[in-house]
Amino acid sequence: MGMNVSLGYRAVEEKWQPSRLLDFVLMAEKQGFDFVCTSDHFHPWFHEGGCAGHAWVWIGAAAARTESVRLGTGVTTPSSRYHPAIIAQAFATLGEMFPGRIFLGLGTGEAMNEVPLGLSWPPFRERAKRLEETIKIIKLLWKGDFVTYNGEYFTLRDARLYTLPKKTVPMYVAASGPTAAKMAGLYADGFMTLYTSSGVDPRVLASLREGAKEAERSYDEIPKMIEVKISYDEDYERALQSMSRWRSGLLPNMFSRPIHDPRELDRLGETVDIQKMADYVFTDMDSCIELIEQLIEDGFNEVEVSSSSPDEEEFIEKFGREALPYLKQEY
Repeated sequence: MGMNVSLGYRAVEEKWQPSRLLDFVLMAEKQGFDFVCTSDHFHPWFHEGGCAGHAWVWIGAAAARTESVRLGTGVTTPSSRYHPAIIAQAFATLGEMFPGRIFLGLGTGEAMNEVPLGLSWPPFRERAKRLEETIKIIKLLWKGDFVTYNGEYFTLRDARLYTLPKKTVPMYVAASGPTAAKMAGLYADGFMTLYTSSGVDPRVLASLREGAKEAERSYDEIPKMIEVKISYDEDYERALQSMSRWRSGLLPNMFSRPIHDPRELDRLGETVDIQKMADYVFTDMDSCIELIEQLIEDGFNEVEVSSSSPDEEEFIEKFGREALPYLKQEY
């Protein structure tokens, strides 16, 4: 393996109000999860029962209430809603207060978080370029110098961060395609992706490897995080129903569509056969463990469990009792 495996819990901002989410994270830490990742959205992925707390505000509160879990976003998007310097400032602040416990996930984003604010939704090529400029800007600012930067999309004039992180805040880049994956290999401290039932596209890992090689870095030493959705209940139908709100995520090219209204996502989700969610439904812990072991075999050393179980507390408690001790001992 080469690297220790760590297991994370996804704080699903779309599904729970921030205060409730904090309860779950306190439980997750107690059960032995190593890290917590949370989505950074303005709108959630569904309208019915949707929530959308502000990720950075929530991470500050969660870090203050927990003791050792690492916390970060999966992912923050630097298209239009956030200027890279503001992202750098926010995460430097968190890194100053909670040294060694904060990470930053960056990605090319979704229309639903930008368009509601009257912002345009640029094509992927532009979003990828903005992401690349963002990584460079954040790294420059975190050195603590005055920075002047003239990019294609972002400009800084003698900008300096007067609060810096006490320890490095690792920057992850999320990718589901080759362009962002290569960027992760070139510039990022870690790589993030999402598990789908069709498996991880081999081109993605190949591009990550290519980027690492070009940057003369060791591919094996780059942390690789994967988010896996799980709806767990001993009652199959109950678990399937609980997973169904995520159906819009199975629409083709979902992430690149210019949809910004969660009501529209709900309508489109209705067109997806609920049985297509069956791959994410588990009625026993052993099959959850098997899936995670498969992902570890595939080279992922940070596995993040995103539960859409009908009873969240029961899932955390049971996973903590039956899956975590075994996985920690093995890996």
